[in-house]
Amino acid sequence: MSVKKLLFLLSILLFFTFIYLSYLVAKETFTQIDFDSTVRLQDHLSRRWDLPFSVFSLIGSVEITGLVWLIIFGLCILKKHFKAVLFLPLFFLASFIEIYGKLFVNHPAPPFLFYRGVLDFNFPSNYVQTAFSYPSGHLTRTAFLVAFGLTYLILKGQGITKFIFTLGLLTFLGLMVISRVYLGEHWLSDVVGGTLIGLSFGIIPAILIKTKPQKTKFLG
Repeated sequence: MSVKKLLFLLSILLFFTFIYLSYLVAKETFTQIDFDSTVRLQDHLSRRWDLPFSVFSLIGSVEITGLVWLIIFGLCILKKHFKAVLFLPLFFLASFIEIYGKLFVNHPAPPFLFYRGVLDFNFPSNYVQTAFSYPSGHLTRTAFLVAFGLTYLILKGQGITKFIFTLGLLTFLGLMVISRVYLGEHWLSDVVGGTLIGLSFGIIPAILIKTKPQKTKFLG
């Protein structure tokens, strides 16, 4: 089975995992886990992280991630990866699903007493508020872009460059997850849900970029 087919199956698996997680979140399955994870994370990290994580969190905004998406979109057009171009708008479908979840999944955001953001600066998108917090929009958008980059590296990357960029993307995603929970912006279940839907949709356009066929070998 080709690497691209495996990645497509992974995308499908991630999507259905997101659906199942959403069902569990709606049933309030993770209420205690969400609360405990936020308390423990804030207890174990010094308040010196308030500013760095507040700045880092800006990167996941609609404005910044949208700009990165636009750059990727333009590069795919220049490189004539037109199949990928057709599916890059999945970025907006993922965002639509995120907004839909925040409107209809009964999952209140962390109370203000957990909030640790210290920046006065806000992008216009920060003033758009929804009733609930599941899934995280920051992680939906960030995971989409990270999944696109990781998939591209898996298919075309080589040597030490592939390793460095893969490590960088995974670290970036991990820090975004931590920052949203640490700042009291989202519960753990919110960021996991956003990550799942973002990864699922971000893989699709990247596997449509023209590459040399690769085969995976299995023992047995």
